[in-house]
Amino acid sequence: MTESPTWLDEHQQAVWQDLLTVVIALPSLLDRQLERDAETTNFEYSVLARLSMAPDFTVRLSELAAQCDSSLPRLSKVMVRFEQRGWVTRSPDPGNGRYILAALTETGMQKVVESAPGHVNRVRELVFDPLTLTQQRNLGIALSRIAGTVREQLDNRK
Repeated sequence: MTESPTWLDEHQQAVWQDLLTVVIALPSLLDRQLERDAETTNFEYSVLARLSMAPDFTVRLSELAAQCDSSLPRLSKVMVRFEQRGWVTRSPDPGNGRYILAALTETGMQKVVESAPGHVNRVRELVFDPLTLTQQRNLGIALSRIAGTVREQLDNRK
């Protein structure tokens, strides 16, 4: 027998609906800006940005997929497009040949550098500008707690 749920109260329901709006609509708005200004998607930009922040601009594909909450097949398709554009190279990991490394090229880094200003401006406009500094800090605290729970659940499914 299924236990009856504890329903969300009115305030929680309003917060939940606002969160759904952000989770569903924000990526779409970021996609539009990046597609218009940089001919890339939010997901693709996220992959490039993570590579640009990695030591030596290199990450194992399996690790990169986990960081981007992506499947390896999806990420591999993106890597093929990136290789065709000269943005990344892939090679076996010299420390363990069972893994593949993705490395950002100079051309790929230039793509990140060119794309970042418009993307950052859009993120500021949509996420940070509507908030006071105190609200930004509180949002950071709240999202960190939620993200921790989500990451824990993701780790448990492995």
